[in-house]
Amino acid sequence: MRRSKLLYVPFWATYVFLYAPIAVLVVMSFNAGESAYTYEGFSLKWYGELAGDDRIMNGVVNTLIVAVGSTVIATVLGTLLAVGLARYTRSKLLDAVSLMPAVLPDLVLAIGLLVFYGMIQLTLGLYSVILAHGVFAMAFVAAVVRTRLSGADTSLEEASRDLGAGPVATFMRITLPQLAPGIVAGALLAFTLSLDEFVIAFFTIGNAEPTLPIVIYSMIRFGVTPKINALAAILLLVSFTAVIAGQRLTKIGESRAQD
Repeated sequence: MRRSKLLYVPFWATYVFLYAPIAVLVVMSFNAGESAYTYEGFSLKWYGELAGDDRIMNGVVNTLIVAVGSTVIATVLGTLLAVGLARYTRSKLLDAVSLMPAVLPDLVLAIGLLVFYGMIQLTLGLYSVILAHGVFAMAFVAAVVRTRLSGADTSLEEASRDLGAGPVATFMRITLPQLAPGIVAGALLAFTLSLDEFVIAFFTIGNAEPTLPIVIYSMIRFGVTPKINALAAILLLVSFTAVIAGQRLTKIGESRAQD
């Protein structure tokens, strides 16, 4: 029993190492003083100043445009990819290729996309970032939807086809409703990934107005301020909310499938 309790020491030490800096960041975002390192009392003024910063607000708008656009692309293509891999092919090579955007380092994927855009002579802008994020997040959506698809009841699809329904009608009326929790969870994950992604956006945005992560990067080059802490705390809240919602939807879908 003593040995088993000692195992909790590195366990909790790892959690403290990972999450203590995040906790400090959130606390310092409510700092009344100008310093990002010395707490001088509770205040919400830095959150109020965010709304008055045009550069930050433009970054928020651009980030939301990219996140929503890439989420739509990733959700549609990722869902179709998952259904195709699970229902119409059993190729291990295609399975590996479909996961490559999620496995490759962001830097490698960003450089590859930049070279590809140059080859097809595509002018860089927000739309090039949307396409890049869609490719990046598509693999994650496909993985989530395929996990949900593995627990789907195939007998309903077979019954639909036996009754004369075509592949499209079967997919829309039988398969899609069963996959809905997984699709929504994958979409939330794709939205979160695009919201926080920096490297791919930095390489593929060109001279367009920057997204929020790029704005934050340009700001911290001159030092961390409580305003940046407040902005990071808001992004943290949005990301956690989306991830938790996705997990809850996945669990709901699994429980319904078991019932």
